[in-house]
Parts: sequence; structure tokens; C-alpha cells
Amino acid sequence: MDSLLQALPPPAAFFGQLLIGLINGGFYAMLSLGLAVIFGLLGIVNFAHGAQYMLGALGAYVLLDTFGLGYWPTLIVAPILVGGFGIVLERTLLKHMYRLNHLYGMLLTFGMSLVIEGLVRYRFGSTGVPYPIPPSLGAAWDLGFIFLPAYRVWVIGAALSVCLATWYVIERTSLGAHLRAATENPGLTRAFGINVPRLVTLTYGFGVGLAALAGVMAAPIYQANAQMGSDVIIVVFAIVVIGGMGSIMGAIVSGFALGVAEGLTRVFYPEASTTVVFMIMVVVLLVRPAGLFGNALLTGQGQAVHCEPTRPFCSPATTRVLILLLLALGLVAPALVYPVFLMKVLCFALFASAFNLLLGYGGLLSFGHAAFYGFAGYVTAHCMKEYGFDPLLGVLAGAAVAAVMGLAFGFVSIRRQGIYFSMVTLALAQLVYFFSLQAPFTHADEGIQDVPRGMLFGRIDLSNTTALYYFVFVICVGGLWVIYRAIHSPFGNVLKGIRENEQRAISLGYETHYFKLLTFVLSATMAGVAGSLDSLVFQLASLNNVHWSMSGLAILMAILGGVGTFSGPIVGAAVAAAMENYLAALGAWVTVIQGAIFMVCVLVFRRGIVGEAARLFNRRAPAPPKANEELVAKTS
Repeated sequence: MDSLLQALPPPAAFFGQLLIGLINGGFYAMLSLGLAVIFGLLGIVNFAHGAQYMLGALGAYVLLDTFGLGYWPTLIVAPILVGGFGIVLERTLLKHMYRLNHLYGMLLTFGMSLVIEGLVRYRFGSTGVPYPIPPSLGAAWDLGFIFLPAYRVWVIGAALSVCLATWYVIERTSLGAHLRAATENPGLTRAFGINVPRLVTLTYGFGVGLAALAGVMAAPIYQANAQMGSDVIIVVFAIVVIGGMGSIMGAIVSGFALGVAEGLTRVFYPEASTTVVFMIMVVVLLVRPAGLFGNALLTGQGQAVHCEPTRPFCSPATTRVLILLLLALGLVAPALVYPVFLMKVLCFALFASAFNLLLGYGGLLSFGHAAFYGFAGYVTAHCMKEYGFDPLLGVLAGAAVAAVMGLAFGFVSIRRQGIYFSMVTLALAQLVYFFSLQAPFTHADEGIQDVPRGMLFGRIDLSNTTALYYFVFVICVGGLWVIYRAIHSPFGNVLKGIRENEQRAISLGYETHYFKLLTFVLSATMAGVAGSLDSLVFQLASLNNVHWSMSGLAILMAILGGVGTFSGPIVGAAVAAAMENYLAALGAWVTVIQGAIFMVCVLVFRRGIVGEAARLFNRRAPAPPKANEELVAKTS
């Protein structure tokens, strides 16, 4: 018993982390509540919510520094200004997403967040700006077991009050009834004389205002900086999914509860404090797919992103000739273009194509592919540096680990659908990210540096850039060929049929989960091959490649080139690599440009470069057969 008591943390540490957990829980609850309101009433997964939270904190700083406006007026002014900005976004951009799959709104707001974050980083830098605690709340009390600042007590009480007031308005008043009616049956609601578009717009503005209010309250505790929104939004998404997408009470309860769980984990097992929310999320979704307070019917919404079949530009014979010409061009390319840039394009092309296999042909949007790309790079780098592996064996080791991870990810996530599938893959990828941050062999922020490229088969020195290029070229072409064969096979036809109409495929006797799991594993394996090659090319395996933003880059490349086309991701990869290479001097503007491209593609260019070109080329040709007709014709 004495040893057990000695192992317990001191009361000051316990209550201190409990207080921090309640404070973070208050912010989580307000942010989750705003997300839940927007999704529940508009059907939009607002990825820009973190950026709008950051704008609230930054707005408080600007109002004080430029206009001398104090904390208390700022609590009203900043949320109104940011909420008004959200209304403009809703009227000009988001309104075009309401009749589309939920995932398109998610991708559009992801692009918005990149643009906002890049502009803020350009104007204010990345270090952050301080905001003072208001003098009226500057007191603190020494309770003996804890030092209790007045401002932090105010934050907890204010956050709880705002959350409960919001719940009451939505669930217990006629205004809330009108909002719910406008969402469930807008035509009938409009027949009763209610202005539905105005309700929708004001609802989005209110949700954004909640995020900004949380940002103002956070500013005196955490410095306002461009990254503060992207750091918290992933955790908030997990909390919303745990509570149940669209559930108001679920957002409030889960926000406070998981904030406390995160704080107490820092006391008993600090290493797990950054992952505990994601571990809870995975467990909850395995037991309750719709979350603790969610509606089970919502898990079936947006099962797949529909990709229109794209007819080829030319006949199969001409296609073969073009492929041979491209291969010949690839063989002579090092004499024309810097080989390291070409290798970057090849790695990105294989990574984007692997992602496109899952999204474009399986209809499943994964936000976790960075885990396969980055962790396979760690494995290859470690094997090369510590054990002196042959380069080919090193790449195969990384690919094998990625395949095992893909099997585990797929087993957990593949029975989830739509937004829930995306969020589960994101949660699992975050677990891999934090493991990579803490595992001894990854060397944390420094990464594995000076990775030796080795001797291929003991004869070919890959420290020679030209030799390395041809090694990367052969492997990437082989990986792309595997993806191509998978797409243009009976397996690929079944997969397209599942994407278009899973219930019909089931009625024909196909085990759809089996096909989707195989696709997930193949996609993860190819992403792992690309990440392994990346670590050899740049002689570095770092956290950047495991971060969720790398998954966002894969999505950007696929959408830019053309989701559901074979050559589209390759074209998108070339454009993305060129932007990173030639626009690097622009600094934060690269993020702005990437976000703007994301938004343009989702709004008006959803077929991508290759898809739009094919549509124009074939605009007078007869329509291609439906994927389900192909499924019956080719596999019956």
C-alpha cells in the first residue's frame, strides 16, 4: 500500500492537470459545438473551423493593438466580425456544396483553411503574438493544493454557459425547431413562410462565431499564431465523431470529458496524452459506429465520392504507343531535367496513384495515407542506416510494414462509411504520428538523417544520382503498372461496381468488405513504396512525411489531376512537385496557392486536369456504360 501511495502523483500536479483539462475541455466543447451545429443543420464538415478559431484569437490581438479595444468588448466584436466573414464564405462558396456529397464540403473547407493560414503566416509570421489577461480577471487564489487563476475559472464557467445556452436554443425553442425543420424538409419549411436560405446562412455564421469566441477566450492563455487552429482541429474532429456527428449534447459532453481525460493522462502516463483522444475514438467507433450520441442513420451518408467514368482519349493500340514513348522519355529525362526533382515527381506520382486507387475506384476518402508514406520511410531509413540493408530490401521492408499497417487500418475502418471512414483513418494516422514522435529509432523532431543509399545488389552505387534515378524510375513504373493492372482487371470492375452501388454488388454475391480491404492494403503498400523511395532520395525520414498534411497533399494531387483516372494523379503530382520546387521562395504563399487550387478544383474543376480534358475530347461521343453494367457484363 505504501508503494502504491508513493506512485500516486502529488495533489498539486493532479489538480493542476485537472484544471488544464477542464480549460481545454471548454475550448474543445465550444469548437465541437460549432462543428456539430454546422454539420447537423447544414451537412457541411467544416475543416476551416480551426482557422476560424485562430482568426478569433488573432482578431482579439488586432482589436487591442490597433484600435485599443479591451477584452470585454472584443468578446462580442471579434465573434461578430469572424462570423460575418463566415457568412460571406457561405453565401459565395459553401452554398454550392449542399447538394453534393458531404466530403466535397470537407475538401472545400480544407482548402479554405490552407488559404487563411497561409495569409496569416505571411502577415504575422509563425511565432505568435501575446495577448494580456484582462486586469479584472488577473487575481488568483492559493487553495493550498492548487494555485487557481481567476481567468481560468472564468473560461471554464463561460464555456459551459455558452454551450448549455446553445443547446437550449436549438433543442428547446421555436427557433431551433425552425432550424431543424429547414434541414430535414426545406421545401415544406419554406411553404410555411420561413426563409430557409437565411436560416442556413445565419446558422453557419453562428457556428463560426462560436469558434471565434473560443479563440478570443484562448488568446490570453495561448499565444495567437497561424498554427493554433490546425493544431487543435484534428482533436476537435475526433471529439465530434466520438460524441456523434451533428449531436449538440454529444459535442458538449465529449468536449469536456475528453479534455479532462487528456489532462489526467498527462499525470499518470504523459507519453499517451497526445494520443488518448484518438485511442478513445477508435474504441468508441468499433462499439458504436455513430458515436456516443449520434444517429446510426448518419453513418451511411455519403458512402462514396462519385467519380464519373472517363473515356480514354484514344484506342488501346495508340495508348500502348504513348506509354512506350513516355517510358523512353523517362529514360532520357535525367539529361534534360534535374534528376532529384524527377525522383520527387515519381515518388509523388506513385503516392497519389495509390491514394487514387482507394478514392477514385473504391470511393473511400482516407485522411491517413501519410502514415503509410512516412512510416515506411522511417523503416527503410532505419534498416539502411543501422543494418546496412541492400536498397531493394530496404524498400521492400518499408512496403511490407506499410502493408501490415494497411491491413490493420482497413480492418478497423473499412466497415465505416463516408465521413466516419475518413475520421477513423485520420485517428489511426495520428496514432502513428505520435508513435513516430516518441519512438527512439525515429529521433523525434530531428528524424533519421544522412540515410545511406547503399549498393544495389552489391554492385551499383546509388550514391550516384543518375543510378539512383533509374532505380527509383524502375520501381515507380512497376508500382504504377501494378495499380493499372488492378484497375483494368475483373477485380477493378467489381470495385467500380461497389463504388457506384454497393447494395447491388452484395445482391450479386460479392463480399464487398473483402474487396475494399484488399484495395486498402494494396493502396497502403504502394504508398509505403513511395515513402521508402523518398527516404533514399532525400536521405532523410522526418515527421513531416507522417503529418496529416501529407495526406492532404495526396488528396490535392489526385483532385488536381483527376480522381478516378489513371494518369490524373501522375499529372497532379508533377504540378504539386513543381509548385513545391519552384515556388519555395514565396514562403507562406505556397500554402495559399495550394489552398486556392483545392478550392477551385472542388468548386468548378472536380474532374481535374485529365478528367476535364477527356470530357472535352469526348463531348460528342456516346456515354460509356455504367460501372454496374460493366460489373454484370464482365464478371457474371
